[in-house]
Amino acid sequence: MAALAYNLGKREINHYFSVRSAKVLALVAVLLLALCHLASRRYRGNDSCEYLLSSGRFLGEKVWQPHSCMMHKYKISEAKNCLVDKHIAFIGDSRIRQLFYSFVKIINPQFKEEGNKHENIPFEDKTASVKVDFLWHPEVNGSMKQCIKVWTEDSVAKPHVVVAGAATWSIKIHNGSNEALSQYKMNITSIAPLLEKLAKTSDVYWVLQDPVYEDLLSENRKMITNEKIDAYNEAAISILNSSIRNSKSNVKMFSVSKLIAQETIMESLDGLHLPESSRETSAMILMNVYCNRILKPVDGSCCQPRPPLTLLQKLAACFFTLSIIGYLIFYIIHHNAHRKNKPCTDLESGEEKKNIINPPVSPLGILLQSFCKLGLIMAYFYMCDRANLFMKENKFYTHSTFFIPIIYILVLGVFYNENTKETKVLNREQTDEWKGWMQLVILIYHISGASTFLPVYMHIRVLVAAYLFQTGYGHFSYFWIKGDFGIHRVCQVLFRLNFLVVVLCIVMDRPYQFYYFVPLVTVWFMVIYVTLALWPQIIQKKANGNCFWHFGLLLKLAFLLLCICFLAYSQGAFEKIFSLWPLSKCFELKGNVYEWWFRWRLDRYTYSIWASSCKNKAECNELHPSVSVVQILAFILIRNIPGYARSVYSSFFAWFGKISLELFICQYHIWLAADTRGILVLIPGNPMLNIIVSTFIFVCVAHEISQITNDLAQIIIPKDNSSLLKRLACIAAFFCGLLILSSVQDKSRH
Repeated sequence: MAALAYNLGKREINHYFSVRSAKVLALVAVLLLALCHLASRRYRGNDSCEYLLSSGRFLGEKVWQPHSCMMHKYKISEAKNCLVDKHIAFIGDSRIRQLFYSFVKIINPQFKEEGNKHENIPFEDKTASVKVDFLWHPEVNGSMKQCIKVWTEDSVAKPHVVVAGAATWSIKIHNGSNEALSQYKMNITSIAPLLEKLAKTSDVYWVLQDPVYEDLLSENRKMITNEKIDAYNEAAISILNSSIRNSKSNVKMFSVSKLIAQETIMESLDGLHLPESSRETSAMILMNVYCNRILKPVDGSCCQPRPPLTLLQKLAACFFTLSIIGYLIFYIIHHNAHRKNKPCTDLESGEEKKNIINPPVSPLGILLQSFCKLGLIMAYFYMCDRANLFMKENKFYTHSTFFIPIIYILVLGVFYNENTKETKVLNREQTDEWKGWMQLVILIYHISGASTFLPVYMHIRVLVAAYLFQTGYGHFSYFWIKGDFGIHRVCQVLFRLNFLVVVLCIVMDRPYQFYYFVPLVTVWFMVIYVTLALWPQIIQKKANGNCFWHFGLLLKLAFLLLCICFLAYSQGAFEKIFSLWPLSKCFELKGNVYEWWFRWRLDRYTYSIWASSCKNKAECNELHPSVSVVQILAFILIRNIPGYARSVYSSFFAWFGKISLELFICQYHIWLAADTRGILVLIPGNPMLNIIVSTFIFVCVAHEISQITNDLAQIIIPKDNSSLLKRLACIAAFFCGLLILSSVQDKSRH
């Protein structure tokens, strides 16, 4: 009875929800979400700096997440590089002094909070020529006004950044009187034009007052209530925002610290001053506001403008636009011709005159349709990870965000199981299943930010090694059994592996090595092919006739192993080979091939207690290539020893396994964000719903790209050798042009 219900349930799901209907639903969702985000940007503005300065939430206890954008954590070297030859001034009371100290500690963590608190405090880093000053002006009065007025004069050197704010001192010394609030309004009204004038040449931030924890306040501060603070903040906002008529004020309101303080003020020692972690968050926000547009960190999307289109991106946009137009014209012509050839009914006899079978779609139609679809998909890629249409947020790892989704997919994988067509070890269904569950685990690992948890990181490294093992095993088996070393097979494999990545390199303006896994499997495929194709060609049929050929194969593999070991332990020789042009254009990342050497060496051969006991990533990575093979072989044995286990497979995992390569590549831009550093946010304010919707669209896109790649492979890589050679000549010319344009583009950037 349970088995019947199980089968009926699967049948009902498959009947009402097909892959085609899922893709239509995904397309509708993308269009609706794009329209919603466009409307939101138009209504709320397109400045992520405003979001960074005014809104956000805590992820966990101490990790701040701005609304809609990603915040970069600046290191000492980055901060100095950004602030070289800069002067930053902090003006205000003890709370501003706290912010000053936290800001300076980003540049110099050894800077100590000491000296007279009620006086000016200078800081200078001579190595970077950075100057940061704190100016003690605890009230908004004539003294503060005079300090700001001096900077507005043309002959005086102005600070590059001014951070000002004060109010609690006025509340305290005037015992919270209404007269003090009125005086505050008058004083800030007189200062507002000066701040606005200064803001034309410098970045000026007015820090709104944080709430207090009234229960902890000392007796001489009891008059500083949150009600009074709100009144002073409202006065500052209304006056500074209306200081310029009919235009937006250049003075930026730093109001985000209020939100931070609301969550952390209860940890304060005196009820007035924020704990150190909260001050550090506010200081890092200031650093992001100023430095993101200068250094343009990948994982700091706040305050960054959309990158300008490169020459290759413009050419790609023109190509896809022409493809879409060409397909529409072809479709109209084909549709009209089909309507003319439709069978018509004989009015006298009531019978059809002829019965014409619909002609198959021509290769040109398939080609245009594929590029049309691909163009629309690439537009979505660009919108997600290069345009400022959709939002991005930082990752935040917890054990539950990694392990709970894994339990969910495990249950689904068990629910969908079928009998295999064959029961041999590592049959096609089994390898697809293996690729599928591994790819899903890797996706969960990436989106949850689990790389920060070392045991999980090392287990994922085993999965990557296992994927490489499967790839190598599959290619070796094909050549060993079939002996097909023809150029058509090589071109087919290379096209399927690299087509999407090459397109993304052009559209997303990223180097080939950025998608490190594809270069990895491509190189190992070529290594296997060259090893077996070189004389003497040894295949299974030949080896079965004479055992001598088995010995020859072992010699080949032993020589290959020696070459691998030499390159793995001779970084200099490896870098010399792959730094040669044009190989360097494929394998360089950030100007060198070190990342490629690291990735290649890490998984070149192809552990739970050992992985959990590793002290650091460097130690684990050093031993990983030698240890991971044990885990892989153990899984193969466990999966294939029980008879029943060999006769069934998970169709759920196998379905994902068939599109595992597309899933791995597409995640970079339409599921994750900022080149995998963050998370794409299609539905803000609801993380769970956002993950569900973005994952659904992401999987549909990956499946469609897989079909497009298969269709194009059949057309672009024909079986006829003469036609194939002509195509290869065209492809070679295309890549030569690509290299030339890429070199011109690099020179123009420098």
